[in-house]
Amino acid sequence: MSGSKSTEASIDHLGIAVRSIEQALGFYRDQLGLAVGPRETVVQEKVNVAMLPLEESRIELLEPTEEDSPVGKFLAKRGEGLHHVALKVPDLEAAVARLKNSGARLLNEPRAGAGGHLYVFVHPNSAGGVLLELIQG
Repeated sequence: MSGSKSTEASIDHLGIAVRSIEQALGFYRDQLGLAVGPRETVVQEKVNVAMLPLEESRIELLEPTEEDSPVGKFLAKRGEGLHHVALKVPDLEAAVARLKNSGARLLNEPRAGAGGHLYVFVHPNSAGGVLLELIQG
């Protein structure tokens, strides 16, 4: 909105499910020339993560460490591709409270994820068909 304070949400990253981060980097790093930032394993989500920083956001490559992980199940059902959209919000606690009060379905309580950021996932049924991740900004 014009003239509003910058307390609104912004796109933090796009999560892309891949079978192999190394193979995906052949495209994103080698062909597109994107830099590769931090890489880590998020144990509770059973996923390896590679961050590719962009100007104001990032691409997050997600490789399952186990077939029964959320990303592993996604790949089995849909194949590689866009997994989720992550928004950075200025007050995660307030956003979660608003969502709960409105009846939105959350997939987890806020917890630490990649990079130590607090996050919560909103079920696609509550977010117009998109798996939405909210991250404390």
